[in-house]
Amino acid sequence: MKRILKPITYVLAAVYFLVDAVFMAVARPIARWIGRHFEFKRLRAWIRSLPPYPSLALFSVPVIILEPIKPVAAYLAATGQIVCGAATFIVGELLKLVLVERLFHLTRDKLMRIPAFAWGYGKFTEMKAWLQATEAWRAIRALSRSVKDQIMRVRARLAGSFSRLVTSRD
Repeated sequence: MKRILKPITYVLAAVYFLVDAVFMAVARPIARWIGRHFEFKRLRAWIRSLPPYPSLALFSVPVIILEPIKPVAAYLAATGQIVCGAATFIVGELLKLVLVERLFHLTRDKLMRIPAFAWGYGKFTEMKAWLQATEAWRAIRALSRSVKDQIMRVRARLAGSFSRLVTSRD
């Protein structure tokens, strides 16, 4: 049984890590940028003033509205509109994650007062911690760091070559 589960765990860890890394690597900076550049002080104050259950309802809105984007994107891809389907999926998923990230940041304390939400979030964090503790996750994470380091080295070399090229022309 362990022989069967081990490769499946590796695949699940890799898929989870890649999807999470790609979308959250883009969504978090966008959410932070929006938070820095668009104050929305009155809206932020209103969101923070909401009691726990209305906060949960507001937190659910982006998921409810943007989750149907996935089947639309799948339909577009299935009908031969691959680029349009991929763009629809990416934009919808990023928009959903950015909105959820911002709303969770603003309402986390209130949401944690709801027993069912706190329980579900606790189970989510336990599952995530378990997955991150697996050998498969560590291997994929090490591979990811290695690839990232290689990309940074290549970028540094290219930047150095470009700067030497520019200074030699002067």
